[in-house]
Amino acid sequence: MDGGEVQHDGSSPQKKVKSNPNALNSLRDHTVVVADTGKINDIQKFLPEDATTNPSLILEAAKLPEYQALIDDAIQKGIKAYQLSKQPVQKQPKRTNSRKKKDEPEIKEIVEPELPQFNFNTLNPEEQKIVIGSITDQLSVNFGLEILKLVPGYVSTEVDARLSYDKQATIDKAKRIITLYEQAGISKNRILVKIASTWEGIQAAKALKKEGILCNMTLIFNYYQALACAQAGVRLISPFVGRILDWFSKNKSGEDYTKQNHPGVKLVTSIWNSFKKFKYDTIVMAASLRLVDEATELCGCDRMTIPIKLLNDLQALEGTVLEPKLKVQNLDNLNIEKVNVDEKTYRWEMNQDAMGTEKLNEGIRKFAQDLETLENLIKQKLSQNNQ
Repeated sequence: MDGGEVQHDGSSPQKKVKSNPNALNSLRDHTVVVADTGKINDIQKFLPEDATTNPSLILEAAKLPEYQALIDDAIQKGIKAYQLSKQPVQKQPKRTNSRKKKDEPEIKEIVEPELPQFNFNTLNPEEQKIVIGSITDQLSVNFGLEILKLVPGYVSTEVDARLSYDKQATIDKAKRIITLYEQAGISKNRILVKIASTWEGIQAAKALKKEGILCNMTLIFNYYQALACAQAGVRLISPFVGRILDWFSKNKSGEDYTKQNHPGVKLVTSIWNSFKKFKYDTIVMAASLRLVDEATELCGCDRMTIPIKLLNDLQALEGTVLEPKLKVQNLDNLNIEKVNVDEKTYRWEMNQDAMGTEKLNEGIRKFAQDLETLENLIKQKLSQNNQ
């Protein structure tokens, strides 16, 4: 990579020339800033290093008229992929030059069969489900392809949350996503496949790593959950700072949860300290950030995926200079026990953590619901097209 691109080893980003000092630009001196959006216009405005998407963000963007071309393209490609799966491509020799020299190898072209006219409404429910799945996979990749035109680093594309407790199905879906990117000319080393951090999801990511597929383990709410990811060698984890605060504010109200007392900030800090002390290569990317104090208290974290509203809030703090709160120089003074997290430990520690268990399951349900809403929009569009 050249000097203008993001470093992917979790180290501090190279400094950039900034037009004016503000909290966002100062944060970029110590932390890689990632945009948490599916809207291309927002990415063009802030030019982050990486970007993350999820079914909720894609659903929001898909409702806007400026992204209908991406939907139409996904529908066309998804239908074609389904039809070809029913009628496999036949390789037929086709001479392209009748004057071929004696020792010259004959050039063969792949000739696709002529596909029949497609009518969604004539398919049975299972066939319709396969078509819609093919289209939603393509749509997620279409958004990722547009984002990759603007960011020099990674884009995260999420696996169907309904597969969160199925290791093999998660692996198969991740490979499908990577195949679609590669068919579009994008190397798999620019893609993070986003997987919910269940035990099954973590083991899927471990297997995918052996095939060179990088993963972003999402919905991290527990220290041992994060350690299990690091010990599986995953590329990146996303602890959800704001959602942790939501749970504590609802279930243990009346406490001071500002700044260093913020439970999400405390969890990310403990994870970051442990990863650095024991030299895990896994990148820590704070997610679900909503408040300026959350970002400033985690300054120095490897990465932050930040929603557009908070990016605007940070940019508005002109003249603000941030100092890193997370520093490797502090590690020598910390007494951290190294713990090996196997399946029994993972499941017990999650069982003991009401917040972690509830928020993980709630997050999976929400992503699944938004994906189903997106699928229904596509189904409606397909049905109307064939009327």
